[in-house]
Amino acid sequence: MLNRLKSGRQMKFFCFLCCLVYFASYLTRLNYAACLAEIQRSLGISKSLAGLPVTGCFVTYGIGQLLCGFLGDKFQPRKMIFTGLAATSLCNLLAALFPRMEVIIPLWCLNGFFQSMLWPPLVRIMAEALDEEGYKKCCVQVSVASSAGMIAVYVLAPACIRFSGWQLAFLLPAFLGIASAFVWTISIRKMQADGTNAISALYLEVGNENPVKLSSLVIQASLVPILFAIVLHGILRDGITTWMPAYITDTFGLSTSLSILTTAVLPIFSIFSIMIASSLLQRLKNELLTAALLFACAALSCFILLPVYNTAPTLSVTMMTLITGSMYGINLMLISRVPRHFARFGRVATISGILNASTYIGSSLSTAASGAISDHYGWHATISVWAVTALAGTLILAFSFRKWSLFCGSCDNKPLVNRRFL
Repeated sequence: MLNRLKSGRQMKFFCFLCCLVYFASYLTRLNYAACLAEIQRSLGISKSLAGLPVTGCFVTYGIGQLLCGFLGDKFQPRKMIFTGLAATSLCNLLAALFPRMEVIIPLWCLNGFFQSMLWPPLVRIMAEALDEEGYKKCCVQVSVASSAGMIAVYVLAPACIRFSGWQLAFLLPAFLGIASAFVWTISIRKMQADGTNAISALYLEVGNENPVKLSSLVIQASLVPILFAIVLHGILRDGITTWMPAYITDTFGLSTSLSILTTAVLPIFSIFSIMIASSLLQRLKNELLTAALLFACAALSCFILLPVYNTAPTLSVTMMTLITGSMYGINLMLISRVPRHFARFGRVATISGILNASTYIGSSLSTAASGAISDHYGWHATISVWAVTALAGTLILAFSFRKWSLFCGSCDNKPLVNRRFL
């Protein structure tokens, strides 16, 4: 029988460690994008060249999610997380010390891969160390920590640029990241030394049952519709986050700085959205049904936005905030909560990596497609595509949540696989 964390104090400290890791990961990943305009100006380079590190980081992060998801179920989560966080901190440090694009571009590509070493093993160790209620609470806290990290980046970067230079926006996250990596590994190792808790190296007895194949799980759990829904959620979340400043500037004639400032409300509102989505799940007891309702909310917001998109700036920003907030709630359901149901099959990190990689497929589609549609057909057409995307997500999950419910119910009767906490 799995010996999970029982003490409330232990659980709170463990969740704090998980939040610390993910908060540090956002500081060390998003800081380049936050400083992009200043880096372009100070180095005297073109926009396309300045954007290459972001593109490279995105590509290596998405590919790394697949690989590290598989590795996260095979190797020690504690060591993978320490390695990823320490290495990403080193990338930040070197970028600050050698501010040349021929150095920064390969460094930021490596940074994307090292960042992908964090989420899959983190989900695995959360799922195996915490009971269901503890996992729910920890998922919400980690999601809030990611939003807090995003807010911190967009507060820290302008302050560093104003008082010192953009390099400081890399140095400070580097030191915080390496400190967090050591706090993580020392604390988890100390918890391992206590043989009475869930982080101890104990084998679990399961008899002679053969491990379930990944292909079988994909069919049983209706994962294909979930993957499509996650791609759609990535299109909406990152499409609006990326293009909202341009939309506001083009449509209402506001300054670029003010347009960017309005975008800053998105991660702030996402914290409330995550909590609302968690409360909704408590009532509905089904991640896919909850996500379907959130997609429906986003679709309704799109349809409200369409007739007033060029005449009511306050209402437009409000509707876009609601759409993005719904996407953060969906992210909690499909990226954070769904993988835990695969703990009994020893596939938590693998499934987590696959699902998270799907998000970035949607992100890449949204970055290119939303810009191209707005250039050729205008913002009304772009918002119409967003509305259809949200409606498609609603229908996909509405037709899939019953099969998912049956799968989750059958999981409760499955024995735990022969695992070892490391």
